Amino acid sequence: MTGSTTLRGRKILYLVSEDWYFCSHRLALGIAAKAAGAEVVVATRVDRHREEIERAGLRVAPIGMARGGTDPLHDLATIRELTRLYRDERPDLVHHVALKPILYGGLAAIRAEVPAVVNAVAGMGFIFISGGLLARSLRPIIRTAQRSLMNRSNTKTILQNPDDVAMYQNEVGVRPEQIAVIRGAGVDTDRFQPAPEPDGPLIAVCVSRMLWDKGIGELVAAAGLLKARGVDLKVRLVGPSDDNPASIARATLDGWSGDGLVEVAGPSDDIAGEYARAHIAVLPSYREGLPKSLLEAAAAGRPLVATDVPGCREVCREDESGLLVPARSIQPLADALERLAGDPALRRRLGENARRAAETEFSQELVIRQTLELYEEMLGR
Repeated sequence: MTGSTTLRGRKILYLVSEDWYFCSHRLALGIAAKAAGAEVVVATRVDRHREEIERAGLRVAPIGMARGGTDPLHDLATIRELTRLYRDERPDLVHHVALKPILYGGLAAIRAEVPAVVNAVAGMGFIFISGGLLARSLRPIIRTAQRSLMNRSNTKTILQNPDDVAMYQNEVGVRPEQIAVIRGAGVDTDRFQPAPEPDGPLIAVCVSRMLWDKGIGELVAAAGLLKARGVDLKVRLVGPSDDNPASIARATLDGWSGDGLVEVAGPSDDIAGEYARAHIAVLPSYREGLPKSLLEAAAAGRPLVATDVPGCREVCREDESGLLVPARSIQPLADALERLAGDPALRRRLGENARRAAETEFSQELVIRQTLELYEEMLGR
């Protein structure tokens, strides 16, 4: 969409807590907004990806906001920092990605009188999934704040699946006209291409942050069950740990690896290669928005095993692109993995269907077009 007159000469500011997350989920969108004539600023905590963002022609505004943490004084300082940034930059539109940027950026946008606000709910996150006292205490406060921020006339909130739409309308109280449905960040179907199954031992790969609420604990237990059954399938965990309250301790990951239950690979810059070297993709998460890891696995033509929860079941469709299992389950998860391990024809059929869905429903080009059209609608008012 390089010919857009609505975006030409406008300034769009993305607020994302981590630079790596912007690169993995929103860099292509930022590049497309720039190609449409907008000046693009990325406000994020800078770690190792500043140069990658700047090479794309986008300007980086470093901020101190952390992805996790619940320190009220630090949070107030973050809101003040964002307010100053918004007043200095004077963006025409800000695009907040995930819960903290939505809340803190939303407050800053009001104080700085930003004309248009887009919120992208990337998933429910720890606060809405955890049953702990802290999460249960914060939940009603956050819902009230979201309802107030998301119902403003200059604001649209992007949700990724129908379950989240129902929840935000019925439980949070966001009006339907303030919601836009765009299915995830999209997947690059040129970068992620189907490849023949590799020779050697069967591998089920889980690409995810190492969080308990991604179902990693259940997956490791299922791997132990498969080992006890004598099933020749290696489970490989690929992804980083972070400061999320649900993060799995490094010692625990090392213990699983040392016991030979799973292979703990850590973060990788070659996710396409991870799927090319695997036979099955698995994500037993408790809840998602629309998981990019499953989208990438689908584009790579791999059969999926996932939990029957919001977000996952949008991509992993029972006996069409994969097998669904109950959340927080161990034996059904092991059974599904064992079934795919023993049936190459089923793996091939599900993988081909997954690739087809990635091309027709979840492509990056489609998501970018829908998002830029939303920007144009808001800026054209």
